[in-house]
Amino acid sequence: MATREIKINPQIVEVLEKTKLNESFTLKLAGNNLLRGVQRLNDEDCLFLSGCLKNKPVTGLDVSYNHITDEGVRHLAELLQEESSALRSLDLSYNDILTDGAEILSRSLKGNSSLLSLRLSGNKIGNRGTMYLAHMLQVNTGLQELELADSDLATQSVIALTIVLKSNRSLRSVDISRPLLFSHQEEWAVHCSEMLAMNSSLVELHLGKMGLTDAGMERLTAGLRFNHSLRYLDLRCNRVTRDGTQHLAGLLKENPSLQIIDLSSNRLEDEGAVYLSEAISWPGCGLKECSVNSNNIRTKGLLALTEAMKANTTLTHVYIWGNYLEEPVCEAFRELMSGGRLLPERTDVSAYEVDGRVFLAEVFTKLRRRYYSCVAGTCSDSNPPARPESSFKNQQLVPLQPC
Repeated sequence: MATREIKINPQIVEVLEKTKLNESFTLKLAGNNLLRGVQRLNDEDCLFLSGCLKNKPVTGLDVSYNHITDEGVRHLAELLQEESSALRSLDLSYNDILTDGAEILSRSLKGNSSLLSLRLSGNKIGNRGTMYLAHMLQVNTGLQELELADSDLATQSVIALTIVLKSNRSLRSVDISRPLLFSHQEEWAVHCSEMLAMNSSLVELHLGKMGLTDAGMERLTAGLRFNHSLRYLDLRCNRVTRDGTQHLAGLLKENPSLQIIDLSSNRLEDEGAVYLSEAISWPGCGLKECSVNSNNIRTKGLLALTEAMKANTTLTHVYIWGNYLEEPVCEAFRELMSGGRLLPERTDVSAYEVDGRVFLAEVFTKLRRRYYSCVAGTCSDSNPPARPESSFKNQQLVPLQPC
């Protein structure tokens, strides 16, 4: 019986030819490089890769934006099951992975302590797939970075993850943005608040596109008052208004731990921007980077922000495009930039003058998307909290029921 010949993907061949397979290496095989016109990977390519990389010192594998399904995940998971596995980061973002693929990864990671970063954003693993990952996180003590944005998480699985994070001591960065939440009660915010009050390891948390309202913000800030590890809080594309911003401003006055906040595409308006500016001006405020893009902020709010930057030099990055940039605002920001208070690479606007009038143009510089990152086994953040010594060996597991 003749065996079926597998045609090797030319992208894999090209990358492997440039790689020294006897030394620690990272393979980047992302399928979204439109300029090169790459051939995207499929499940057969994963089978070939798994065989080729077996017992090799591969520390990072980026196969995002391809056509990998649950079957391809099964092949790649074999790399995680090796006793001598050197794999530290695995990026499977924006493939065609469903619930079964999440279950396969979860089983492999229950006995794996080497993988530090797992990125699954853009895969429709759903509620049940996320529940498998939540169970895994009760016993895995190595994973430090988990991305599950746009993965069809539901209220039950979001709550399950927050429950696990109450006792998890390894995760530093979590992204659960854009889940499928149909309840308007914001139950998840209650659990997330409780988690933040107890967790002492999390450095970065992405809660974009969660439908967060002012009531939810009040809940979150209540928990954050007891948290001293979180540095980056992503709240973009929610429904936070001036009232929610007032709660956040109160937190910033009390807790200097937060360094980066993304409030872009909310509903702050002038009053919300004024509350935020008052907090920035407050002695001891630790905020360093802030985005308020597209918040319907006018002259009063934006001028308050410029005055706050003059009063407190801690804030070094600010992003304002998408608001009402009238001439007084343009002049104020030109003054900040010409005086060296705001460096050009730390904002998304640039000043120019026409016929004696000052305008601001958009510069394609945005707030950084990651603060804590694990790449090829090297994890870093600007100010990492001390890692607790406690382990999971003597802790009782929280029962999480799949849907």
